Amino acid sequence: MARKKKKKIGLFLNKKFDHSILIITLILLCLGLIMLLSASAPKSYSEDGTSYSYVIRQGGFAILGIIAMFAISKFDYRNLKKFKWFKWALYIGTVALLVLVEFIGVGEKGAKRWIAIANFNFQPSEVAKVAFIVFYADLLSSLKESNKINKFVMGFIYPLLFLIPVGITIFYLQNHLSATIIIIGITFIQMFVAGTLLRYFVGAGSVGIAGIAAILMKMMADGKLTNFRFGRIQTWLDIEHASLTDEAWQINQSLYAIGSGGLFGVGLGKSNQKHLYLPEPHNDFIFSVLAEEWGFFRMLNGNNSIYTFCMERNCYSNKV
Repeated sequence: MARKKKKKIGLFLNKKFDHSILIITLILLCLGLIMLLSASAPKSYSEDGTSYSYVIRQGGFAILGIIAMFAISKFDYRNLKKFKWFKWALYIGTVALLVLVEFIGVGEKGAKRWIAIANFNFQPSEVAKVAFIVFYADLLSSLKESNKINKFVMGFIYPLLFLIPVGITIFYLQNHLSATIIIIGITFIQMFVAGTLLRYFVGAGSVGIAGIAAILMKMMADGKLTNFRFGRIQTWLDIEHASLTDEAWQINQSLYAIGSGGLFGVGLGKSNQKHLYLPEPHNDFIFSVLAEEWGFFRMLNGNNSIYTFCMERNCYSNKV
């Protein structure tokens, strides 16, 4: 019995994985931590008296992520199909977590999207992005195996029935449009790849666009377009004349940073806009700091280096 158990553990640990993908992942992770340290240092120092609080915290998550990546890479995901209840437990648990935000969630900057556990805040919508990929992969594969994926009701309407409550919960309760768009977009791609007919998407999309356009026109006629998202669109359309103290502030500071970087950048760690001019230099607008410090050519060269590394080692092969 002990020998059999030892043999199973040995097979688990000796499963092969793609070394090129691992190396590229670690390179990108290290570059991300370096840029996080550079972009977050002034904000971290102003809040905690140290320049390293953000990068230390993210570094801890990176280590946990590497451990989890190694463990998951040894697991054959196809084994999940043996557990018929798994996808439903995953779906119900994720939806419950999303609804729970409304009752015990933490609000920040006008939105309630986080659940606080000790000193750690996490967004259930981020969990949902991964959970629903797994859920729909199992659901759609079952429909495909039963030859129902190309039917209008079972292949198009039925999968959407599980998506609608999720979209409503994330958009209306958490006011999180970007997560809603990402989850809906990924689900539609999964459905299309699985075999849902394109004409169903075209027909439903045409009706949806017409309905949204009619609603927007009615709101515009009634003068009700006061949502902050429309303010952002108006700022984007008229950035030069927008006030520097409202929606345009971060956009303008971002443009200053990108423009200052020029072709070759000001140098790693030498960004000016990250010194409390950009309100969120370490997350939403870290690209601006990256552009300012690295410049256009350095960023382009870095991306080409990773692409060349990948092509030389045939990372894009269909190896299983």
